[in-house]
Amino acid sequence: MKKEDIITLPNANLRQRSRRVGLITPEIKKLVENMKAATLDWEDSRKHEITVGLAAIQINQLLRIFIVRDTTNQSKATFIAFINPEITKYEGKITSEYEGCLSVQDIYGMVPRRDAIRIKAQDLDGKTFTMKVKGELARIIQHEADHTNGILFIDHIKDDPEAFYILNADGNLEKLDYDKDVKDNKVLWP
Repeated sequence: MKKEDIITLPNANLRQRSRRVGLITPEIKKLVENMKAATLDWEDSRKHEITVGLAAIQINQLLRIFIVRDTTNQSKATFIAFINPEITKYEGKITSEYEGCLSVQDIYGMVPRRDAIRIKAQDLDGKTFTMKVKGELARIIQHEADHTNGILFIDHIKDDPEAFYILNADGNLEKLDYDKDVKDNKVLWP
């Protein structure tokens, strides 16, 4: 798959709740490989950005699957697959950090999220695993888990005029004019 296979707003499927995966078939494993390929192709096309995750819905597959980049391996882009993910506990304090999304083109936001979570999911062999994660990884997993429930990062900040940014040509974030560019934007808010 290529970056062109990643759907973006205003595609209505991004607002749909994804279905649980029953059996982990060769087709599911191939889907995960396709998600990795699309993610890396998107990253290769961007000068100032890296990808950290992708949900199946972002390639128009309404399945409860997402991948997250394994940031412990800096020499090679590897990903961890989460199938039928469920955040079982939110912990820590709420912090706001910048987030972007491959399906919300060119918009970034200061999004409040918990800085620690516990998650349960299945791996590609169908084995259930649990993780307790903190910091950036907790934020990434919450972002991707939201996708499986039809929620986008902009939904967390939609009423905050100070939270929206755009990436300029130099790779720096600039404040967006909320009233002009965000509030009544039919692409963001159908």
